[in-house]
Amino acid sequence: MNTMKFAVEPLDTGASFKTKAYAALKSAISQMGIYDHPSEIRLDERQLCEALGVSRTPVREAMALLEREGFVRSVPRRGIFVVRKTKREIIEMITVWAALESMAARLVTQRCTDAEILALEELVTGFTDGGLEGHLDEYSDANIQFHQSIIRSSDCNLIIEITENLFVHIRAIRKITIQQDDRAHRSIVQHRHIIDALKKRDADLVERLVRDHTLDLAAHVEKHCDFLD
Repeated sequence: MNTMKFAVEPLDTGASFKTKAYAALKSAISQMGIYDHPSEIRLDERQLCEALGVSRTPVREAMALLEREGFVRSVPRRGIFVVRKTKREIIEMITVWAALESMAARLVTQRCTDAEILALEELVTGFTDGGLEGHLDEYSDANIQFHQSIIRSSDCNLIIEITENLFVHIRAIRKITIQQDDRAHRSIVQHRHIIDALKKRDADLVERLVRDHTLDLAAHVEKHCDFLD
């Protein structure tokens, strides 16, 4: 069992402490390596209160909301833990993400500007031609940003909203699997193909490439991620 110190800042007093505590804690959970450890991550209520600069009441209210949304779970006499998903649950989440992101990519093809496509390309360019060596952590972050950018650029609020609650686990899994089985190099090649299809404004091809790219992650998890169970 791990107790992790959250990277959170003290809250200001301009809005509801509960609302701000909820936003801060959810953001912190989304950034942590949920699957980097063999055991669950336990949240220390006292440390969180001190880090946020608030009393226990808004932190407990925020935790109750996060528990209802499935991000944390409360265990009597043991504490509150960040929820870990099973391998089967992760594969299902990736499958849903593939469907949503591929539709987002179709919308991006129809709506985005050349500047937005260039911004996506720049997330990949620095890691081609040997630029990946020694920079795997940086590419991992760029990879996650690449997929987030496709979702955001779709300009479809419902897709953005649904994927936001999947993102906590998808991000954690992408970050840990990018270091396995030469996935980083394959990822760069697949991203280049996606960008080329975007430049051609080929919506059918973009949709298929993005879907296949994400389903490739699901297949990898099925084959290599027994640690999830």
